[in-house]
Amino acid sequence: MAWNLKSDRPIYIQIVEILSMRIISGTYPPGGKVPPVRELAMEAGVNPNTMQKALTDLERSGLIVTQRTSGRTVTEDSEAIRTKRESIAKEETMMYFAKMEQLGYTKERAQEFAKQIAEQAASRYTLPGEEGDQQ
Repeated sequence: MAWNLKSDRPIYIQIVEILSMRIISGTYPPGGKVPPVRELAMEAGVNPNTMQKALTDLERSGLIVTQRTSGRTVTEDSEAIRTKRESIAKEETMMYFAKMEQLGYTKERAQEFAKQIAEQAASRYTLPGEEGDQQ
């Protein structure tokens, strides 16, 4: 998986965001083992200390836990994962509305625009197993 780290924001924050997305999307499932610091650092192309800082943040947030004998695992607390997913969704939505306001759209027009785009996306894509699966 590509990390696509940019220099416009602290690297460890971007790593926290990427790993959080991997957790809430199920790439790293609840109770699953998190790769070791050095492995993740090599994959991301960063210093192991930077990766360690990101993992410590994820521990503080409750998304990962350290098992003394078996390393780090993703929390099995589905509520913590759901809460993080909703937090990210709210943040992204707020950023959308802020950007639309900068573009001169009213909140109502931004909502209409989002609804139109959602309808277009729904007509293009179906869930796996449905007719017309376009994966």
